[in-house]
Amino acid sequence: MKDTQTSDTVKVVTLSIEDVFAAEEVPLLKFAYGYVKRREVAEEIVQDAFMKLHEQWGVVSKPKPWLYKAVRNIALNYIRKFKRETLTDDTGSEAVDSGPDDQIKRLEAVHMMQLLMDDLGVKDRELLRLKFEEDRSYSAIGEQLEMGIGNVGYRLHHILKTLGEGLRRKGIDRI
Repeated sequence: MKDTQTSDTVKVVTLSIEDVFAAEEVPLLKFAYGYVKRREVAEEIVQDAFMKLHEQWGVVSKPKPWLYKAVRNIALNYIRKFKRETLTDDTGSEAVDSGPDDQIKRLEAVHMMQLLMDDLGVKDRELLRLKFEEDRSYSAIGEQLEMGIGNVGYRLHHILKTLGEGLRRKGIDRI
């Protein structure tokens, strides 16, 4: 946060996105959780909202209400998307276990993911391990890796985005 003095001795406070994140992350997580009732999903929703705010930082004059509206919209989109999803195939019948071709495609995708993860730095691989294998919270990960909570979320978002883009470049759209 920067304080600047104007000629009329009015103090102007300029907030950084980090300041907004520090102040609003926990309330936004609670707000998102109220919609989706899943902690992991709420974290993703808040992370998405902050990423969108980051992209719009120069034009958003009131970040707090903007974030709440963004979180609400992302949460509602999530609910709509997963409310409509069913376990059916294109013919309308219930989905059954995948055949050998699907299993081979899945194994190839998992192998490709392992190769992409090998290209990550040690700290990024550790961050993924702590989050997805040990199901640690952002604060626990931050403590262990000596990172701020906001930085943990930011790094995870970019790591996952990079891995997803790598898979798409290889023609894999789901695992």
